[in-house]
Amino acid sequence: MLPLALWCAAAPLAAADDGSGWRLEPDARIEIQTVSAQTTTRDEELVIDGEAVSLRGQVGLGLESRRTRLRVEADRIEVFRLGDGRRDISRDRLTATVQQDVTRTLEVQLQARRYDDLVTVESADTDEWQGSARVTFEPSRENRFRLQGTWRDRQYDNAAGPATTGEGARVDAQYRRRFGPYHYLTFDLRSESIASDDPARGYERDSAGVAYTRPVAKDLRVRPALEVIKTRFDGRIADDGSLRRDRQVVPEVEVLWWPGKWRVEAEAKYVFFDSNESSREREGYRLTLSVGYAF
Repeated sequence: MLPLALWCAAAPLAAADDGSGWRLEPDARIEIQTVSAQTTTRDEELVIDGEAVSLRGQVGLGLESRRTRLRVEADRIEVFRLGDGRRDISRDRLTATVQQDVTRTLEVQLQARRYDDLVTVESADTDEWQGSARVTFEPSRENRFRLQGTWRDRQYDNAAGPATTGEGARVDAQYRRRFGPYHYLTFDLRSESIASDDPARGYERDSAGVAYTRPVAKDLRVRPALEVIKTRFDGRIADDGSLRRDRQVVPEVEVLWWPGKWRVEAEAKYVFFDSNESSREREGYRLTLSVGYAF
């Protein structure tokens, strides 16, 4: 309730300028999302269906000048899983960000985040503190390069067992080629790891992706993409006695329709999941539709 009260108090000052060049800009967003997914083992002996509806609320407060931008935001997601025996989940996130234009072509961003009840690679119930630094170099409107480093401190809720912890770095690199307004080709690379005394939690993961965004009409864009993800676990043992290794190949297409302050997004993914643990080998689709409104 505190972030909502903060936004309501600041709302009359929206876009206010005190004469020093600083502007105060509160904002908010609400969103409803539906998800339908199906996963099938390679022998098709096990078919898992999953449907869910989620609600998301976000409030934010920005303070910016010509070269500096400060922002704090809070959001909460409530996920209602449909079907017998499926537990509803929620997630809270608080973010503080500062961005500074060092030159006309160079921007630096520092960010701190706190997650409660986050679903991660290694656990379905994770609390996390996160700090990151990002550098953006844009020598021209057509070319943009980004490099970001992030450190994560995590605590895992292990149900009846004692809580355990993990920590590790993530590095992201991105190149975006701009062809025109909302018309991009983007390449992403990521490498991350978590070290933990809990043998079920530690892992290393590398991923590479490419996405093409193209406008097809006013306020309407289409975005096909492809991502490959490889994960190596530190203490999970596969059928053959070796450490577990997973690979995902994920083609997807996303349609974005943003008329005015409305945000309508539809996404279709198909996940190919390979592993040296036979029970993990499967494939399936995931369909998502979300409707949001930005205040």
